[in-house]
Amino acid sequence: MNVYYQSTRGGGEKVTASKAILMGLAEDGGLFVPDHLPKLDRSLEELAAEDYKECAHDVMKLLLTDYSEEELKECIAKAYDSKFDTPEIAPMAEAEGAYYLELFHGKTIAFKDMALSILPHLMITAARKNKDERTIVILTATSGDTGKAALAGFADVPGTKIIVFYPKDGVSPIQKRQMITQTGSNTCVIGVDGNFDDCQTEVKRIFTDEAENRKLNGNGYRFSSANSINIGRLVPQIVYYVYAYTRLVREGRIKAGDPVNFCVPTGNFGNILAAYYAGQMGIPVHKLICASNSNRVLYDFFTTGTYDRNRRFVLTMSPSMDILVSSNLERLIYHIAGDDAGKNAELMKELSAEGKYSITPEMREKLRIFTGGYASEEDTAEAIRSLYEDTGYVIDPHTAVARHVYQQYAKESGDKTPTVIASTASPFKFETSVLRSLGQPAEGDDLALADALSRIANVPVPEAVESLRGAAVRHTKVTDRAGMEREVSAFLGI
Repeated sequence: MNVYYQSTRGGGEKVTASKAILMGLAEDGGLFVPDHLPKLDRSLEELAAEDYKECAHDVMKLLLTDYSEEELKECIAKAYDSKFDTPEIAPMAEAEGAYYLELFHGKTIAFKDMALSILPHLMITAARKNKDERTIVILTATSGDTGKAALAGFADVPGTKIIVFYPKDGVSPIQKRQMITQTGSNTCVIGVDGNFDDCQTEVKRIFTDEAENRKLNGNGYRFSSANSINIGRLVPQIVYYVYAYTRLVREGRIKAGDPVNFCVPTGNFGNILAAYYAGQMGIPVHKLICASNSNRVLYDFFTTGTYDRNRRFVLTMSPSMDILVSSNLERLIYHIAGDDAGKNAELMKELSAEGKYSITPEMREKLRIFTGGYASEEDTAEAIRSLYEDTGYVIDPHTAVARHVYQQYAKESGDKTPTVIASTASPFKFETSVLRSLGQPAEGDDLALADALSRIANVPVPEAVESLRGAAVRHTKVTDRAGMEREVSAFLGI
């Protein structure tokens, strides 16, 4: 049965997967969601015998139903190739009885590579399928990792241009260096005086601005998104949860049908939503453990049933989670409201007007699979230090948030279910914070710090960092939120 996509806010007609990927965001400002979630059509044992590419095909074919087998396999082959530094694509490391799913072996050493390596190919194929000859303008806000991964994926891809906005004081030194040195004649990177929520809110406003879209269309352009608001980002993320579960089956660590927990550090909610979808499609999930940093808006939501962004924004050592408006939560709200677009639209209107909303007791009951926790800065540093001292394994601050939250959950609940922790970035992306957490000197050039971390962790500096040595700075523009739309027009020459 074909899967079609509809807006979480009820506007517009159902569209095909390729059309949803091409649009990025629904015309009414809502997010595209599948009209049903199909079940896996291969057994867990069969999936366990597959490599990553084969698993990716067997998951994505169920959700991207208007892509032919040939088209989908070609996209997958181009995405998951030698740009990953391991043939496993997403290997797992066992430490202290938990399984760390390493999602950072791609070109930019962060989990965003898992989806952004394939999104350009899905998008170009979608344009061809829909006979759309306009140049695709990827408009993206980033809290650090999406920006570089999207830039790397779309750089010099024919028929595309990409504009990335990032909070100029809200990303790590390596994240910033990765973005501002990005090559490609079709790339544009702009710092913003503000936080990620400012960037994301304005990008979503520009997306749905009728006058801006008319101007683009008149000049042969169309907007799309590389953020996780694009369903083409979310579908490939489901794959690695299926893959992780079936690796445990393949290695004899669990039996097919045994439940697992997934513990996911999350800010914009897309990564853990993908785990939720994997469970809905047939992966036996006991608990989804949502790990937050000091910006604990999601923890408070799961604890109280009220989402409230009216609070102090905290800059932390896990900047990709420094988010107070978790866009992908809207998809979950839509589902727990019984796929009721009207109810969801009402709550999103409250969020826009008042900065908060509360869900009903019936909706809260549907969240029983979720539990949450948060880690302070001290907790995060301790999680990095103690894991290294106990095992020699070095993790980044985002993964450390998840480790701390999982340990607290296991202690308080007594839950012995095998648990997979999503390890979302290489420690080399945040070497200053990691070195400080390990009690090591962390002053000076960020590339010299990478060398120091390499010696401590006993692993080579990743190519994604090594390649930055001597790389020229190409993007120096900074604007405020009010100037973002102007910068888009300037880059496109319209």
